[in-house]
Amino acid sequence: MLRFNGIYKTFNQNTVNEKRAINDLSLHLRRGDFVTVIGGNGAGKSTLLNLIAGVYSPDSGRILLDGDDITNLPEYRRAKDLGRVFQDPMMGTAANMEIQENLALAYRRGKRRGLRWGITNKEKQIYMEKLNNLGLGLETRMSTKVGLLSGGQRQALTLLMATLQEPKLLLLDEHTAALDPSTAERVLELTQDIVSANNLTTLMVTHNMKQAIQYGNRLIMMYEGNIIFDVSGEEKSNLKVTDLLKKFETVSKGSFANDRMILS
Repeated sequence: MLRFNGIYKTFNQNTVNEKRAINDLSLHLRRGDFVTVIGGNGAGKSTLLNLIAGVYSPDSGRILLDGDDITNLPEYRRAKDLGRVFQDPMMGTAANMEIQENLALAYRRGKRRGLRWGITNKEKQIYMEKLNNLGLGLETRMSTKVGLLSGGQRQALTLLMATLQEPKLLLLDEHTAALDPSTAERVLELTQDIVSANNLTTLMVTHNMKQAIQYGNRLIMMYEGNIIFDVSGEEKSNLKVTDLLKKFETVSKGSFANDRMILS
């Protein structure tokens, strides 16, 4: 579903602030893979997602999504094939619009829009069923403005919106980092349910090593813009946090000791 072939990305080239964010990175995701991505600050995790989404263009290399070359495709042209949930719960929804209006925007992603009636009764039924699956009681509050919801409710709604049209690739950029532990766990459970039910190919960036081990069928570790560890299947399920810590110690020579990943 996704191929990165020899990707390089450097910011502020030929200046004192030059930073090589992605360094000759190659990656292949099979359809249905749920990959957790872990690494210290500045490892290139978010840059990886931004290259896929089209926020940045690579300096060299190719990016293919479902066989199509999207390396230089504008961000808006590839948006219909991608779902994305950010760390900030406020980024994925329109606060001044109703829950059902937010869902209607997501439902129409990639479709032609006209001057027809906004939300049909059939659509409302679809939204109610989807909201009911979240188990947060939002199906009875569809006319509520999203700005009145809690951070966890908004993030769950954003996750639903990102997957309403079943994207080819779902990008999760530390999407539970801003939530309290119990709410984060609930959103992660919803993530697992939605990804499994729809067999979505997923990349989930996290600083939390327990989450990286617990969720998904594959784990990759990044350091200085490249992949230094790629594990899946039974080997991944047998991993422990101490194993990941030892791996980081080896490659970073202790330089990540103050990284917030340690505190997760």
